[in-house]
Amino acid sequence: MTTERQLNGPQTTGRHYRNLSRPEFKIRSDHNAEVPMRDGVTLLADVHRPTADGRYPALIAASPYPRQMQDFGAPAGFIEAGATDFWVSRGYVHVIANLRGTGGSGGTFGFFDPQERQDMYDLVEWAAAQPWCDGNVGMIGISYFAMTQLEAAVERPPHLKAIFPVAVTADLYEAAAHHGLVSTSFITPFLSMMGLTSDRSDGFWRHNPVIALARRVLNTPRLHRKFATMNGEAAVTMMRALLKLPHSPHPWDDLWLDTVVKHPLRDDWWEARNLLPLMKNIDIPVYLGCDWENVPLHLPSTFASWEALADNPNVRMALLGQFGLTWPWESLHHEALAWYDHWLKGRNTGIMDGSPIRYVLPGADGWHTADQWPPAATSLTEFALRADGTLDAAEGTRGSREYLTLGAGLNRVKASSIDPPAQLTWTSAPLTEPKDVVGDAELRLVASATAFDTGWIATLQHVAADGTTSEVTAGWLRASLRAVDEAASRPGAPALHCRTFAPVPIGEDVEYRIPLVSNARRFAAGDRIRLVVTSDDQDPRTPAIMNFRHASVGTSSLNSVRSSSRLVLPVQSFGS
Repeated sequence: MTTERQLNGPQTTGRHYRNLSRPEFKIRSDHNAEVPMRDGVTLLADVHRPTADGRYPALIAASPYPRQMQDFGAPAGFIEAGATDFWVSRGYVHVIANLRGTGGSGGTFGFFDPQERQDMYDLVEWAAAQPWCDGNVGMIGISYFAMTQLEAAVERPPHLKAIFPVAVTADLYEAAAHHGLVSTSFITPFLSMMGLTSDRSDGFWRHNPVIALARRVLNTPRLHRKFATMNGEAAVTMMRALLKLPHSPHPWDDLWLDTVVKHPLRDDWWEARNLLPLMKNIDIPVYLGCDWENVPLHLPSTFASWEALADNPNVRMALLGQFGLTWPWESLHHEALAWYDHWLKGRNTGIMDGSPIRYVLPGADGWHTADQWPPAATSLTEFALRADGTLDAAEGTRGSREYLTLGAGLNRVKASSIDPPAQLTWTSAPLTEPKDVVGDAELRLVASATAFDTGWIATLQHVAADGTTSEVTAGWLRASLRAVDEAASRPGAPALHCRTFAPVPIGEDVEYRIPLVSNARRFAAGDRIRLVVTSDDQDPRTPAIMNFRHASVGTSSLNSVRSSSRLVLPVQSFGS
């Protein structure tokens, strides 16, 4: 039996499991295995498997990130394939593959395009046919590794039996452009990091003495434990530092032009990278999950995927609290083991027992359960954005408040004392009793602008009784892309077209429906609810969850918000 090391992060969602595979195998690794695609291109993969002869289920982790670094141990956002020593010791083959145009694989990286989906089909079927595989294939890994799991599943390779796509993006547009506001502080360093890492050779990653030394240090237990409480900002900060390093412009800068410049609306380029309409084809078991903090990247797609899989009876979802997903990704491994022992090894582990949704409610203890999302016990409560800057059920004296946004992010450098503020806040009175906000929130904003276009950025905050402030969730909308599909929307979650540009009528009131990303938070008695509205979050003084900020719309405008605006929160019956 192998010696267990301590994995970071929560390992289960509170269920009690049985019949789980025990760590009993040693590991052998075959590097740079060649995986042929149907068009003649070859992908490269590292195959980690038990030393004992036999056939085992395979877990594939595929991404554009260096496969050679998945055991590096650093708190870096690209180390997300899962812990090889955990899986192989328990009788699984861990296949870590690089997508086209990355890590030495042939072809050109297409950034979640249809070719990538076909490659995932071929990769699954290749693994199933190998002498070390028993024909049962699953997939593992978070973020881009989760995205490739959905890509494979919509193609329905015969040997793919289950997936575990935690922190997934199913629709690239909603990750790169939040209802028309481009998430440049993520997409720019992400593509730069791809270019930088893909330029490095296999020898650089495997035989570099500096990297070898760093790997030994980072994997020491004492240092490794410190990474259990590093947050999402760490990855973005690291990627931004890489912007200063040179890399080949192709295809990375070409893709940047596509995402940021050439396709400002949801057109065919984006639809080719949208899996949601295809997910009705997925009939294998799917385990979704995310952490509540991941508002600007993967959390929206987690809920969209849950809805898209509504007809699939074998879907489960876990929603994690702070530090639920950190790097290197090691959380929920025992949960995933229960999942794959059940679906790939035929063991009765208990993973399917109870309600399909398990979630942490920040501010409360323990795991909560639900049979649907949002939970059935929630009702919508409206708060007026009063003219005196408070949130309250009653609007009070009708009026408005105004703030100034200057084009191209100039709010950061404006200096005049006569200027209106660059953001507005509305704060409730201290709550007289606890309030559980769980589900889909919405800002119904009635506002005017002095420009033909502007941005609306709304952040919901939790102000504790001691004054400590934390972000709960956020919503975004480019004013010119405000069209709502009423037929497709449900209360609190309008479906925005993002296809048709309609200039804002200057100086006239317009009602905007701005969905806030579904979330959960307990506000205790004495706490306050706060809403912050701005039009440009390039200024570091404006709130930005995970420090994800957006390209400025570019217009200067005096924006007025009417007291007839409403913040609509899903409030759960306390204790339900």
